[in-house]
Amino acid sequence: MNDTELWRELGQQLRVDSIRSSAVTKSGHPTSSMSAADLMAVLLAKYLHYDFGAPDDPRNDHLVFSKGHASPLLYSMYKAAGAVTDEELLTFRKFGSRLQGHPTPEIPWVDVATGSLGQGLPFCVGIALAGKKLDQLPYRVWALCGDSEMAEGSMWEAFEHAAYYKLDNLTAIIDVNRLGQRGETMHGWDLDSYADRARAFGWLAIEIDGHDVEAVDKAYGEAISTQGVPTVIVAKTIKGKGVTEVEDKPNWHGKALDDPDKAIEELGGVRNIAVDVAKPEFDGQPHSFDESPLELPTWELGEEVATRLAYGEALVAIGTANGKVVALDGEVSNSTYAELFAKAHPDRYFEMFIAEQQLVAAAVGLQVREWVPFASTFAAFFSRAYDFIRMAAISQANIRLCGSHAGVSIGEDGPSQMALEDLAMMRAVHGSTVLYPCDANQTAKLVAEMADREGIVFLRTTRAATPVVYAADEEFPIGGARVLREGDDIAIVGAGITLHESLKAAEQLGSEGISARVIDLYSVKPVDGETLRAAAEATGGRVLTVEDHWSEGGIGDAVLEALSDGETPARVVRLAVREMPGSGKPAELLAAAGIDADHIVEAARALVGSAVAARG
Repeated sequence: MNDTELWRELGQQLRVDSIRSSAVTKSGHPTSSMSAADLMAVLLAKYLHYDFGAPDDPRNDHLVFSKGHASPLLYSMYKAAGAVTDEELLTFRKFGSRLQGHPTPEIPWVDVATGSLGQGLPFCVGIALAGKKLDQLPYRVWALCGDSEMAEGSMWEAFEHAAYYKLDNLTAIIDVNRLGQRGETMHGWDLDSYADRARAFGWLAIEIDGHDVEAVDKAYGEAISTQGVPTVIVAKTIKGKGVTEVEDKPNWHGKALDDPDKAIEELGGVRNIAVDVAKPEFDGQPHSFDESPLELPTWELGEEVATRLAYGEALVAIGTANGKVVALDGEVSNSTYAELFAKAHPDRYFEMFIAEQQLVAAAVGLQVREWVPFASTFAAFFSRAYDFIRMAAISQANIRLCGSHAGVSIGEDGPSQMALEDLAMMRAVHGSTVLYPCDANQTAKLVAEMADREGIVFLRTTRAATPVVYAADEEFPIGGARVLREGDDIAIVGAGITLHESLKAAEQLGSEGISARVIDLYSVKPVDGETLRAAAEATGGRVLTVEDHWSEGGIGDAVLEALSDGETPARVVRLAVREMPGSGKPAELLAAAGIDADHIVEAARALVGSAVAARG
């Protein structure tokens, strides 16, 4: 058969296999897969360059299903390519199968987890940035998008950034099948509504009939020959294409067909076309950047330095020592001090502007190609990108996030800029690491450790300059804590800004005859339970936690969890922000929140006094 006939038959096979796989557990999204089958048939048979036997080959193209619910189609493509057997295809959605309901990197040919709509294309921007700016290899990035997810703002953040960076190695394919989960999408089959906006963002937009395989072929050919701008193919398709029972019918989203055998017969029966997917046709290895021995910045004891500044200076040093390190920021680099990296290593810095979802997504995309991304913004603004962070964990991504301007201690800017949820938010992410340094030398050491740490790693930095309390040669292993002052009447646990307030409080308590142990909980997750339990035992279970954060989910809760595993009963008093703050000077706001040195002293007296009264 000729190419056109092959593409048509392959498209039918992909539809049949999408139906068959979904029929096994009577769940899945076969109709959403059927609409895009012809689009993917042409891509697989002619345009995708991928060695399924070597998924780590840096020359491979990248295919991301932004409409991750169309996983039956993706897995059917894998079967056609000989990557999975028919037997494995029919384990779709079964317990223990790697062919899960939505794609994850449990499968070696899947770069990122998708399924939360509006994320695949933003991830692709990061992958395409890696190809064009870092790897400097001519692989292509293909994103299959759904029309429903075009309502997500994150998709348009991706459109804008892809155009800004002239990512002509990126092609988005919008499967405009008109029907979403509950009915018609916002724009139905109005292809111009998508194409005109894409053109306004600076993309080449091509409108086609997504079931005309020759038109699909022509569009792909135009996309790969276009230079200087990304391409979007806006394809009119029919949901459930080819099966009378479900074709262009509402209420079939996310449902297996009632009569799969009849549907398969209508589509012409089961086929077993095998596609010899083209392997990469060029030679070459990823570009590498120059490296020098690591020389972390250091500061003198007593010197006052903001940890956010220490982050920026340490990142420059790490970038000099490790050519794989890249940095991104959300247009606040003169506050997070990522601008220092931008000046030192401009070829490895990416400005993401005020687009925090794209900021995190680009970091995830960059790490697909084994770059080491550090993304920074105000800690409060990572909340806007939290679903991307959550999905990054499912993607098994290795990204480093730095959130500055945390807590009420930022001062006059007020509560819209104050991160008071970030520790709870980041602790809840699967497999995450949460760090909160109190001084510059500690920050530098932790930033160095972040570069080698797997998973989602979050560093919380402080706006204000704080005294250096650690010598430059001290080490701070992740999962540890430091006892800065010994004592057996009470243990005071703080981190960041409250560690300094705790030290002041301990001095005052000492003058009153109360011996306070001060613990720096710089590693909030994983937490040093051994040090905390030892402190509880030494102080008769009297523990006071202090944090510039809401009372829920932060340092206090981390300490409570650690002590729940101990044998010594502990009475934990938690000082935290409990009322909505306003503007004011940092000292005023710390006092108003009840987390300054004076309030720590007051709470410690009460806790120690109640214990003495109980003994009496």
